[in-house]
Amino acid sequence: MVRRGTQMKRIENTASRHVTFSKRRNGLLKKAFELSVLCDAQVSLIIFSAGGKLFEFSSSSMNKTIDRYEKTVKDAYGISSKDVEQNMLNGKEDAGSMEEKIEFLEDSKRKLLGHGLETSSVDDLQQLENQLERSLCRIRARKNQVFLEQIGKLKEEERRLGEENANLIEKCGMRAREPWDELQTQNMEVETELCIGPPARRNI
Repeated sequence: MVRRGTQMKRIENTASRHVTFSKRRNGLLKKAFELSVLCDAQVSLIIFSAGGKLFEFSSSSMNKTIDRYEKTVKDAYGISSKDVEQNMLNGKEDAGSMEEKIEFLEDSKRKLLGHGLETSSVDDLQQLENQLERSLCRIRARKNQVFLEQIGKLKEEERRLGEENANLIEKCGMRAREPWDELQTQNMEVETELCIGPPARRNI
């Protein structure tokens, strides 16, 4: 009969969970002991139960094993537990500083949008107005620059299209129409015979 594998998830039944913990803990401690004896390995094992109870095994002194571990990690990676703690402390300080900066930026953003101005002093409002004016000047300058760039592109496109038009006219053997030709055409007078008065009678 094939034995079904245990599904790796938390055992919900409290009694079954305690029984499984006891069996697996004893088996793990036994394996750690066998590994230290058979392979002459320095083995230390620390287990905390869900209730916080400590279970441990060490083939030598637990403190010596921990000191050896810290020394090995420091030699391998250039760090120690104290360095890790210091890095964590520095990270927390940096995170706190970033939170303050984010809060300051959010407050400035709200004020720039016209919100939260009730507690602002006259000097704060004047400073905010100056900041907005400087921002508007930069925005207008950038807008004018964009307009000039677009005008330059349009002029370049106009020049390119003019050259293509001239080339097409040359290929088709057509004479380019001069501006004065168009004006002459517009100013041409149409001659017509106009008679004022009743129509002349014809003799039949």
